[in-house]
Amino acid sequence: MNAKLFQPYTLKNVELKNRIVMAPMCMYSSHNEDGKVENWHRTHYTSRAVGGVGLIIQEATAVTPQGRISPRDLGIWDDEHIEGLKELVGLIKEQGAKTGIQLAHAGRKAVLEGDILAPSAIPFNDEMKTPLEMTAHDIKETITAFVQGAERARKAGFDVIEIHGAHGYLINEFLSPLSNKRTDEYGGSAENRYRFLGEIIDGIKAVWDGPLLVRVSAKDYHGEGLDIEDYVAFGKWMKEQGVDLIDVSSGALVPARIPVFPGYQVKLAETIKHGAGIDTGAVGLITTGIQAEEILQNDRADLVLLARELLRDPYWPRKAAHELGVEIKAPQQYDRAW
Repeated sequence: MNAKLFQPYTLKNVELKNRIVMAPMCMYSSHNEDGKVENWHRTHYTSRAVGGVGLIIQEATAVTPQGRISPRDLGIWDDEHIEGLKELVGLIKEQGAKTGIQLAHAGRKAVLEGDILAPSAIPFNDEMKTPLEMTAHDIKETITAFVQGAERARKAGFDVIEIHGAHGYLINEFLSPLSNKRTDEYGGSAENRYRFLGEIIDGIKAVWDGPLLVRVSAKDYHGEGLDIEDYVAFGKWMKEQGVDLIDVSSGALVPARIPVFPGYQVKLAETIKHGAGIDTGAVGLITTGIQAEEILQNDRADLVLLARELLRDPYWPRKAAHELGVEIKAPQQYDRAW
């Protein structure tokens, strides 16, 4: 079988050896609360590279201390973070995978001491802290922090940058009318709500010439929220700005019941891909090689991102290759058992 899952894929100027991507998943493992890489990160990410993943996207990495989801998140808000990230990048690349980093700000979903920020002073739910509405100065500072994070990512040697615009975090909060009630140039119309992300994209593009991805939540699962047609429009704007691929997830902006089933978000990736004319990645309960291959063979997405399945099995690519009748090269050290 000529499995597309194991064919190379070129993302701007970076060639991936296959179309299997490790999705960003927070590890909450910077135990000194300084945002620095620790041994857990070195072991966790490198083992997936040994397992055969084509691209590994590092977990949400905070561009400001205030933008962490938790006190133990990885950070990229200071030059002191570069050394550890550079070491981690080297370990992953040594095992044949390309490296990505997800630049993030948690917004109103930050669980931290002190004030937290959001486009509007609306808490996520009754149990969480009410954020401060960002001033124009806060917005400009945060855009600058994303750009500086991209510069540090370049210095650390990452191949790919992904902007975290999903799951109810800060950028997602600006995009949706459920969480953005501003009356200035960053609120109101779709164009205004997109402005914050658009300025981050432009800022990063000025300092970064590698592949640029954006992760989105393409459905709010709320009658007054955003749905897929809104993200087709956003996708067209992202393409015009030079974004190379949209990583399509959904939900988590507001508390909501989400109908979950195998591949439940694939249709969203497919709709943006064809509606906006931009490459997409599909993610969400993709667990088998056959399922991943169906997505690619039917042109529903260009990359397949795996999350929990790669937590369960770092060597998932080997299992998928067996399912699809493909021979993939083993690490030399494991050849006797492959």
